[in-house]
Amino acid sequence: MTIKYLAGVDEVGRGCLAGPVISAAVILKKSAKKDLLKDSKTLSPSKRIYLAQYIVKASYSIGIGIATNEEIDDLNIHNASLLSMERAINNLNIEPDLIYVDGLFKPPTKYKTQCFIKGDSLKPSISAASIIAKVVRDNEMMYLNSLINVYQFNEHKGYPTKSHKLALNTFGPSIYHRKSFRPVKDLIGI
Repeated sequence: MTIKYLAGVDEVGRGCLAGPVISAAVILKKSAKKDLLKDSKTLSPSKRIYLAQYIVKASYSIGIGIATNEEIDDLNIHNASLLSMERAINNLNIEPDLIYVDGLFKPPTKYKTQCFIKGDSLKPSISAASIIAKVVRDNEMMYLNSLINVYQFNEHKGYPTKSHKLALNTFGPSIYHRKSFRPVKDLIGI
């Protein structure tokens, strides 16, 4: 089977206390400079933004999928992550012949799928998805910070930092927090 369109898929935000989990599916052009693409966690924010702009130009298609904090609470983070990946794949405007997914578990899809542990550092298409998803999620958290700035989402992006936990203890959880995650769960007494 000839692979014409390969989509890389990754998610970000699994370990956060607030905000959505966001996935990206990216079909890179064959001409894309794959040696530029790295795991988003190893890149500075400015480098991620630069590469995200490059990826947009060097891709045939990009799909974004989101699972909200409410969906995370209802489904659990594992299932919500798979849902966000499924949505990202479904939001591609080109049907892929093959999908590479970061991690052990593949989302429900009709397409042939292969999973790769540490795929975001091994497969350029997954690295591209990792970068896009991270930039989109960081922008979402900065937007949420503009709506309610007491939690400093613009700095920690919802991860359980010391300052985030202090703000939670001071102000209680917001509507953007994941009620099923500790310490939020403990604060609201569920």
